[in-house]
Amino acid sequence: MAFVATRDPARAKAFYGGVLGLSLLSEDGFAVVFDANGTLLRVQIVREVAPAQYTTLGWQVADIAQKVAELQQAGVKFENYSIPNQDRSGIWTAPGGARVAWFKDPEGYILSISQHE
Repeated sequence: MAFVATRDPARAKAFYGGVLGLSLLSEDGFAVVFDANGTLLRVQIVREVAPAQYTTLGWQVADIAQKVAELQQAGVKFENYSIPNQDRSGIWTAPGGARVAWFKDPEGYILSISQHE
């Protein structure tokens, strides 16, 4: 199980369910819960959010360029950290060949998608 927090459960539900396409499992006054490809993602409802300044959640994908394009079509803005080997779409290629792109959820949590050879 993975956890993030939100002050606005409707906005979290729209982002994680609508934009990212995760299946909603349940919701109550404490959390909105999704199936993140076999892992429960519990978006807990809190009064104040203090997101970390590092990647909190990430997903491995088969084709990162395609997934970046799909998420951009859905309104996701990818982060550009001005680091070597990061292209205009936000995909960074690591020295070992892995490719990673970062984006934020509505509360400011840093999320990622990655493709590993």
